[in-house]
Amino acid sequence: MELEERIQLLANLGQNLLENTETYESVLHKAKRKNPWFTIENQKRSIQAIANSYLKEENLNKWVELYRKENFSSESKNIGVICAGNIPLVGIHDLIAVFISGHKALLKLSSKDEELMKLIVNILCESDSRCKEFIKILPMLKGHEAVIATGSNNSARYFEYYFRNVPLLLRKNRTSVAIIDGSETDDELKALGDDVFAYFGLGCRNVSKLFIPEQYEVSKVFESFQYLSELKNHHKYANNFDYNLALYLMNQDKHFANDFFIMKEDESLFSRLAVLHFERYKDREVLNLKLNEAAVDIQCIVGNSESCIPFGKAQSPDLWDYADGVDTLRFLTEEI
Repeated sequence: MELEERIQLLANLGQNLLENTETYESVLHKAKRKNPWFTIENQKRSIQAIANSYLKEENLNKWVELYRKENFSSESKNIGVICAGNIPLVGIHDLIAVFISGHKALLKLSSKDEELMKLIVNILCESDSRCKEFIKILPMLKGHEAVIATGSNNSARYFEYYFRNVPLLLRKNRTSVAIIDGSETDDELKALGDDVFAYFGLGCRNVSKLFIPEQYEVSKVFESFQYLSELKNHHKYANNFDYNLALYLMNQDKHFANDFFIMKEDESLFSRLAVLHFERYKDREVLNLKLNEAAVDIQCIVGNSESCIPFGKAQSPDLWDYADGVDTLRFLTEEI
């Protein structure tokens, strides 16, 4: 299968997903029953974002043009892909990368995100039977010649040992932060709410910590995020909010809260579910140095400066916006 054919198949997949969302409604409901975090709204959100960005023909062509074309027609290898399951279709970028590179994807799916990934694979295989040779879903990896694995810092130690004899692209725990300088418009602050709470805040691109000026009023954040108050109606999210609020009250930890999320001044980049950490800063240059030192734990930085992702865009990566900053396609076309 030629590179141009693979690009066209992926582009057709995107069009199919956009045009036939209602046809796949039963799959979305099945996924929601198996994993209550996967609301119908969030699944559709993920599908539409992937179809409108990852699976656009012009974006796919732009992506592959960043690499040497001859590497896409090299000898096909079996690439094990261990998928995470924290948000809907979080593993699809790896699948696309392996498929477009001309290798064979051996998928070990997360039990939390099986249905949507199986749907994607079925659509591809039904559109061209040759895809069955390039994409296989396995209960356990075997026959792999390289591995792409995403997991926690604890599972990473296991992966490093278990796959020590093959090329390994490994991703660990990361989170995202936002910088507020006080010049933000109401619309920008509202958009920040999406960066924090899209997919309930379960993704590595979700903002878990704000850096704010010394005199900044946190009440502005609560006011801007009020449109997200329906989060409290999701039982699993509400349980986490209630638990964390009770924990802070019992421990007499200083915090700010409304009826659906908590803000806590804390140096940690990682926060509990339904909790947003914040830290005050005096000097932007000092803050930049601090963030550089913590770069290994940061997926993306949201803010108004040119080096930051614009407010509201944290969950809208392009194909070339690689998780953990590790170039997946270069690994697949030049390093294995």
